[in-house]
Amino acid sequence: MANILVVDDEHGIRDLLSEILNDEGHNVELAENAAQARAARQKNRPDLVLLDIWMPDTDGVTLLKEWASAGLLTMPVIMMSGHATIDTAVEATRIGAQSFLEKPITLQKLLKAVSQALTITALRKAAATPSADVMARQPHNTGLYAPSTVTGIISAEPADSGPQVRQIFELNKPLRDARDEFEKAYFEFHLAQEGGSMTRVAEKTGLERTHLYRKLKQLGVDLTRGKRG
Repeated sequence: MANILVVDDEHGIRDLLSEILNDEGHNVELAENAAQARAARQKNRPDLVLLDIWMPDTDGVTLLKEWASAGLLTMPVIMMSGHATIDTAVEATRIGAQSFLEKPITLQKLLKAVSQALTITALRKAAATPSADVMARQPHNTGLYAPSTVTGIISAEPADSGPQVRQIFELNKPLRDARDEFEKAYFEFHLAQEGGSMTRVAEKTGLERTHLYRKLKQLGVDLTRGKRG
């Protein structure tokens, strides 16, 4: 069960998303504009935010940028819109959005995006509170943490890279830099697992193929990585 903040100026969409997410066992808080979203984020620290792009007071991309610049983008954000262009979606992803859902939102795509985003949230929480065993094996005050000792998700072994015991991420750096390193490793892993197939990686990660391609280029991921034959 997660705490999810839904931000949308359309009453019907807020109610629909709330009903679906409540049925899935999540706690849902609703906001109809950026002002309410700011207050809700400050008060309840949601695990995930579903954020509409077009709103009357402050648009979703501007709010996303505000949170990112203030260091408040500590939770995954899924952008939503029925009229956004690809450029807008790419900009939101560049700022730090986890993914983008086009309205009308299908049940399958919503639940898939939410599930994947909450996996990222769980991963971040695990990284923020490593076990005593992990701490005992790490040098003091190094800012280094080995996620593979807590979860098998990060330290999976790509098919073409040879043995890989663990993936180390340096945490003593700005959040955006640390996130980019994780995302690059994440996408490289899935490219290797899927033999370089962009279609299968898009399905696995819950991103539209065009958005995925732009994201990989932005992160400097080698698109030939893992290709078979």
